Amino acid sequence: MMMKALVLATAALAWASAASAQTETIRLTIASSHPPVIPWVLSMKNTVVAKANKALEAKGSKYRIEWNEAYGGVLYNFENTIEAVEQGITDFGWVGTLWEPSKMPLHNIGFFTPFANDSPDIIVKVMDELSTKNPAFIKEWESNNAVFFSTTTSDSYQLFTKLPVKSLADLKGKKLLAAGATGAWAEGLGATFVNAGIPTFYNALQTGVGDGVLLIPSGAIPIKLHEVAPYVTIVNLGAVAFGGFAVNKKKWESLPAEVRDVLKPIAMEYAMENVRIVKEREKAGMERIQKEGAKVSTLPDDERKRWADAMPNLAKSWVEDNEKKGVPARQIMKDYMDALRKAGAKPLRDWDAGL
Repeated sequence: MMMKALVLATAALAWASAASAQTETIRLTIASSHPPVIPWVLSMKNTVVAKANKALEAKGSKYRIEWNEAYGGVLYNFENTIEAVEQGITDFGWVGTLWEPSKMPLHNIGFFTPFANDSPDIIVKVMDELSTKNPAFIKEWESNNAVFFSTTTSDSYQLFTKLPVKSLADLKGKKLLAAGATGAWAEGLGATFVNAGIPTFYNALQTGVGDGVLLIPSGAIPIKLHEVAPYVTIVNLGAVAFGGFAVNKKKWESLPAEVRDVLKPIAMEYAMENVRIVKEREKAGMERIQKEGAKVSTLPDDERKRWADAMPNLAKSWVEDNEKKGVPARQIMKDYMDALRKAGAKPLRDWDAGL
């Protein structure tokens, strides 16, 4: 009996050793400037990290991936996301294009077309299509030594204020906080734009620096903005693409073809996983803050149209600025707006008109 057990143990050890010898480990780093509690980071974990090895095994591949997960700014901060992928600080990573207006102007097109579309699903469809098939978009990624997989999109921007807003007249003379390019959305309202970052919004409202904020619910709810701005007005300024999931081009091309073939379709699932999480959290969050005292109302359609028409021609300015840099921005704007309409969006303002 002991001899039989010894033989079986030896055989099992030999099989395990042979299997190990047949498996080849590829070590890859995946990173982000933000922690995995954030939807666009969690989506990377839920797709390539969670599924890659299972897919490789199912295909009968000898390769397995050992992921070095470095989230939360361990390797780089939010201002250096494209540089981190470009320089190989990380192999796979989330790129925040909203902080790269010079290097990646095309991917920021949504910030210059407010009220064009409020559906995250449509934004993903349009931006994924452009980023993988339009030569100018492809060049924008490849010129930064990156290969694009799929889009990061927000939920639609809404208005959080210290006072109720029933019409645009209620915003006249008020100070609205916003980050970066979204500040231009306040122009034409008679309100004052105050440039600030999300981490400062709560204190700025509490201390009187601002009277309201233009922000996505998925960004406002976690920082409990409703405690200092309890009036939430649904204005649907738009869902915007503000980043993407990408890989260092040199590293990608160095991977075995069968590994790339397995990873690419999984990585392309990233965008819709992000959308799923964003929509799920937005719905739950809006229900929760109302229970906690927030008052939610909807700006009438005619007031939304007035707001859209009162804005300066942001799209025209974006086109002119980028055409001077040799970017085919005029055609890109037309293609983008056409794609939105074909996907089902109904823009309140035709930003491509007259270009």
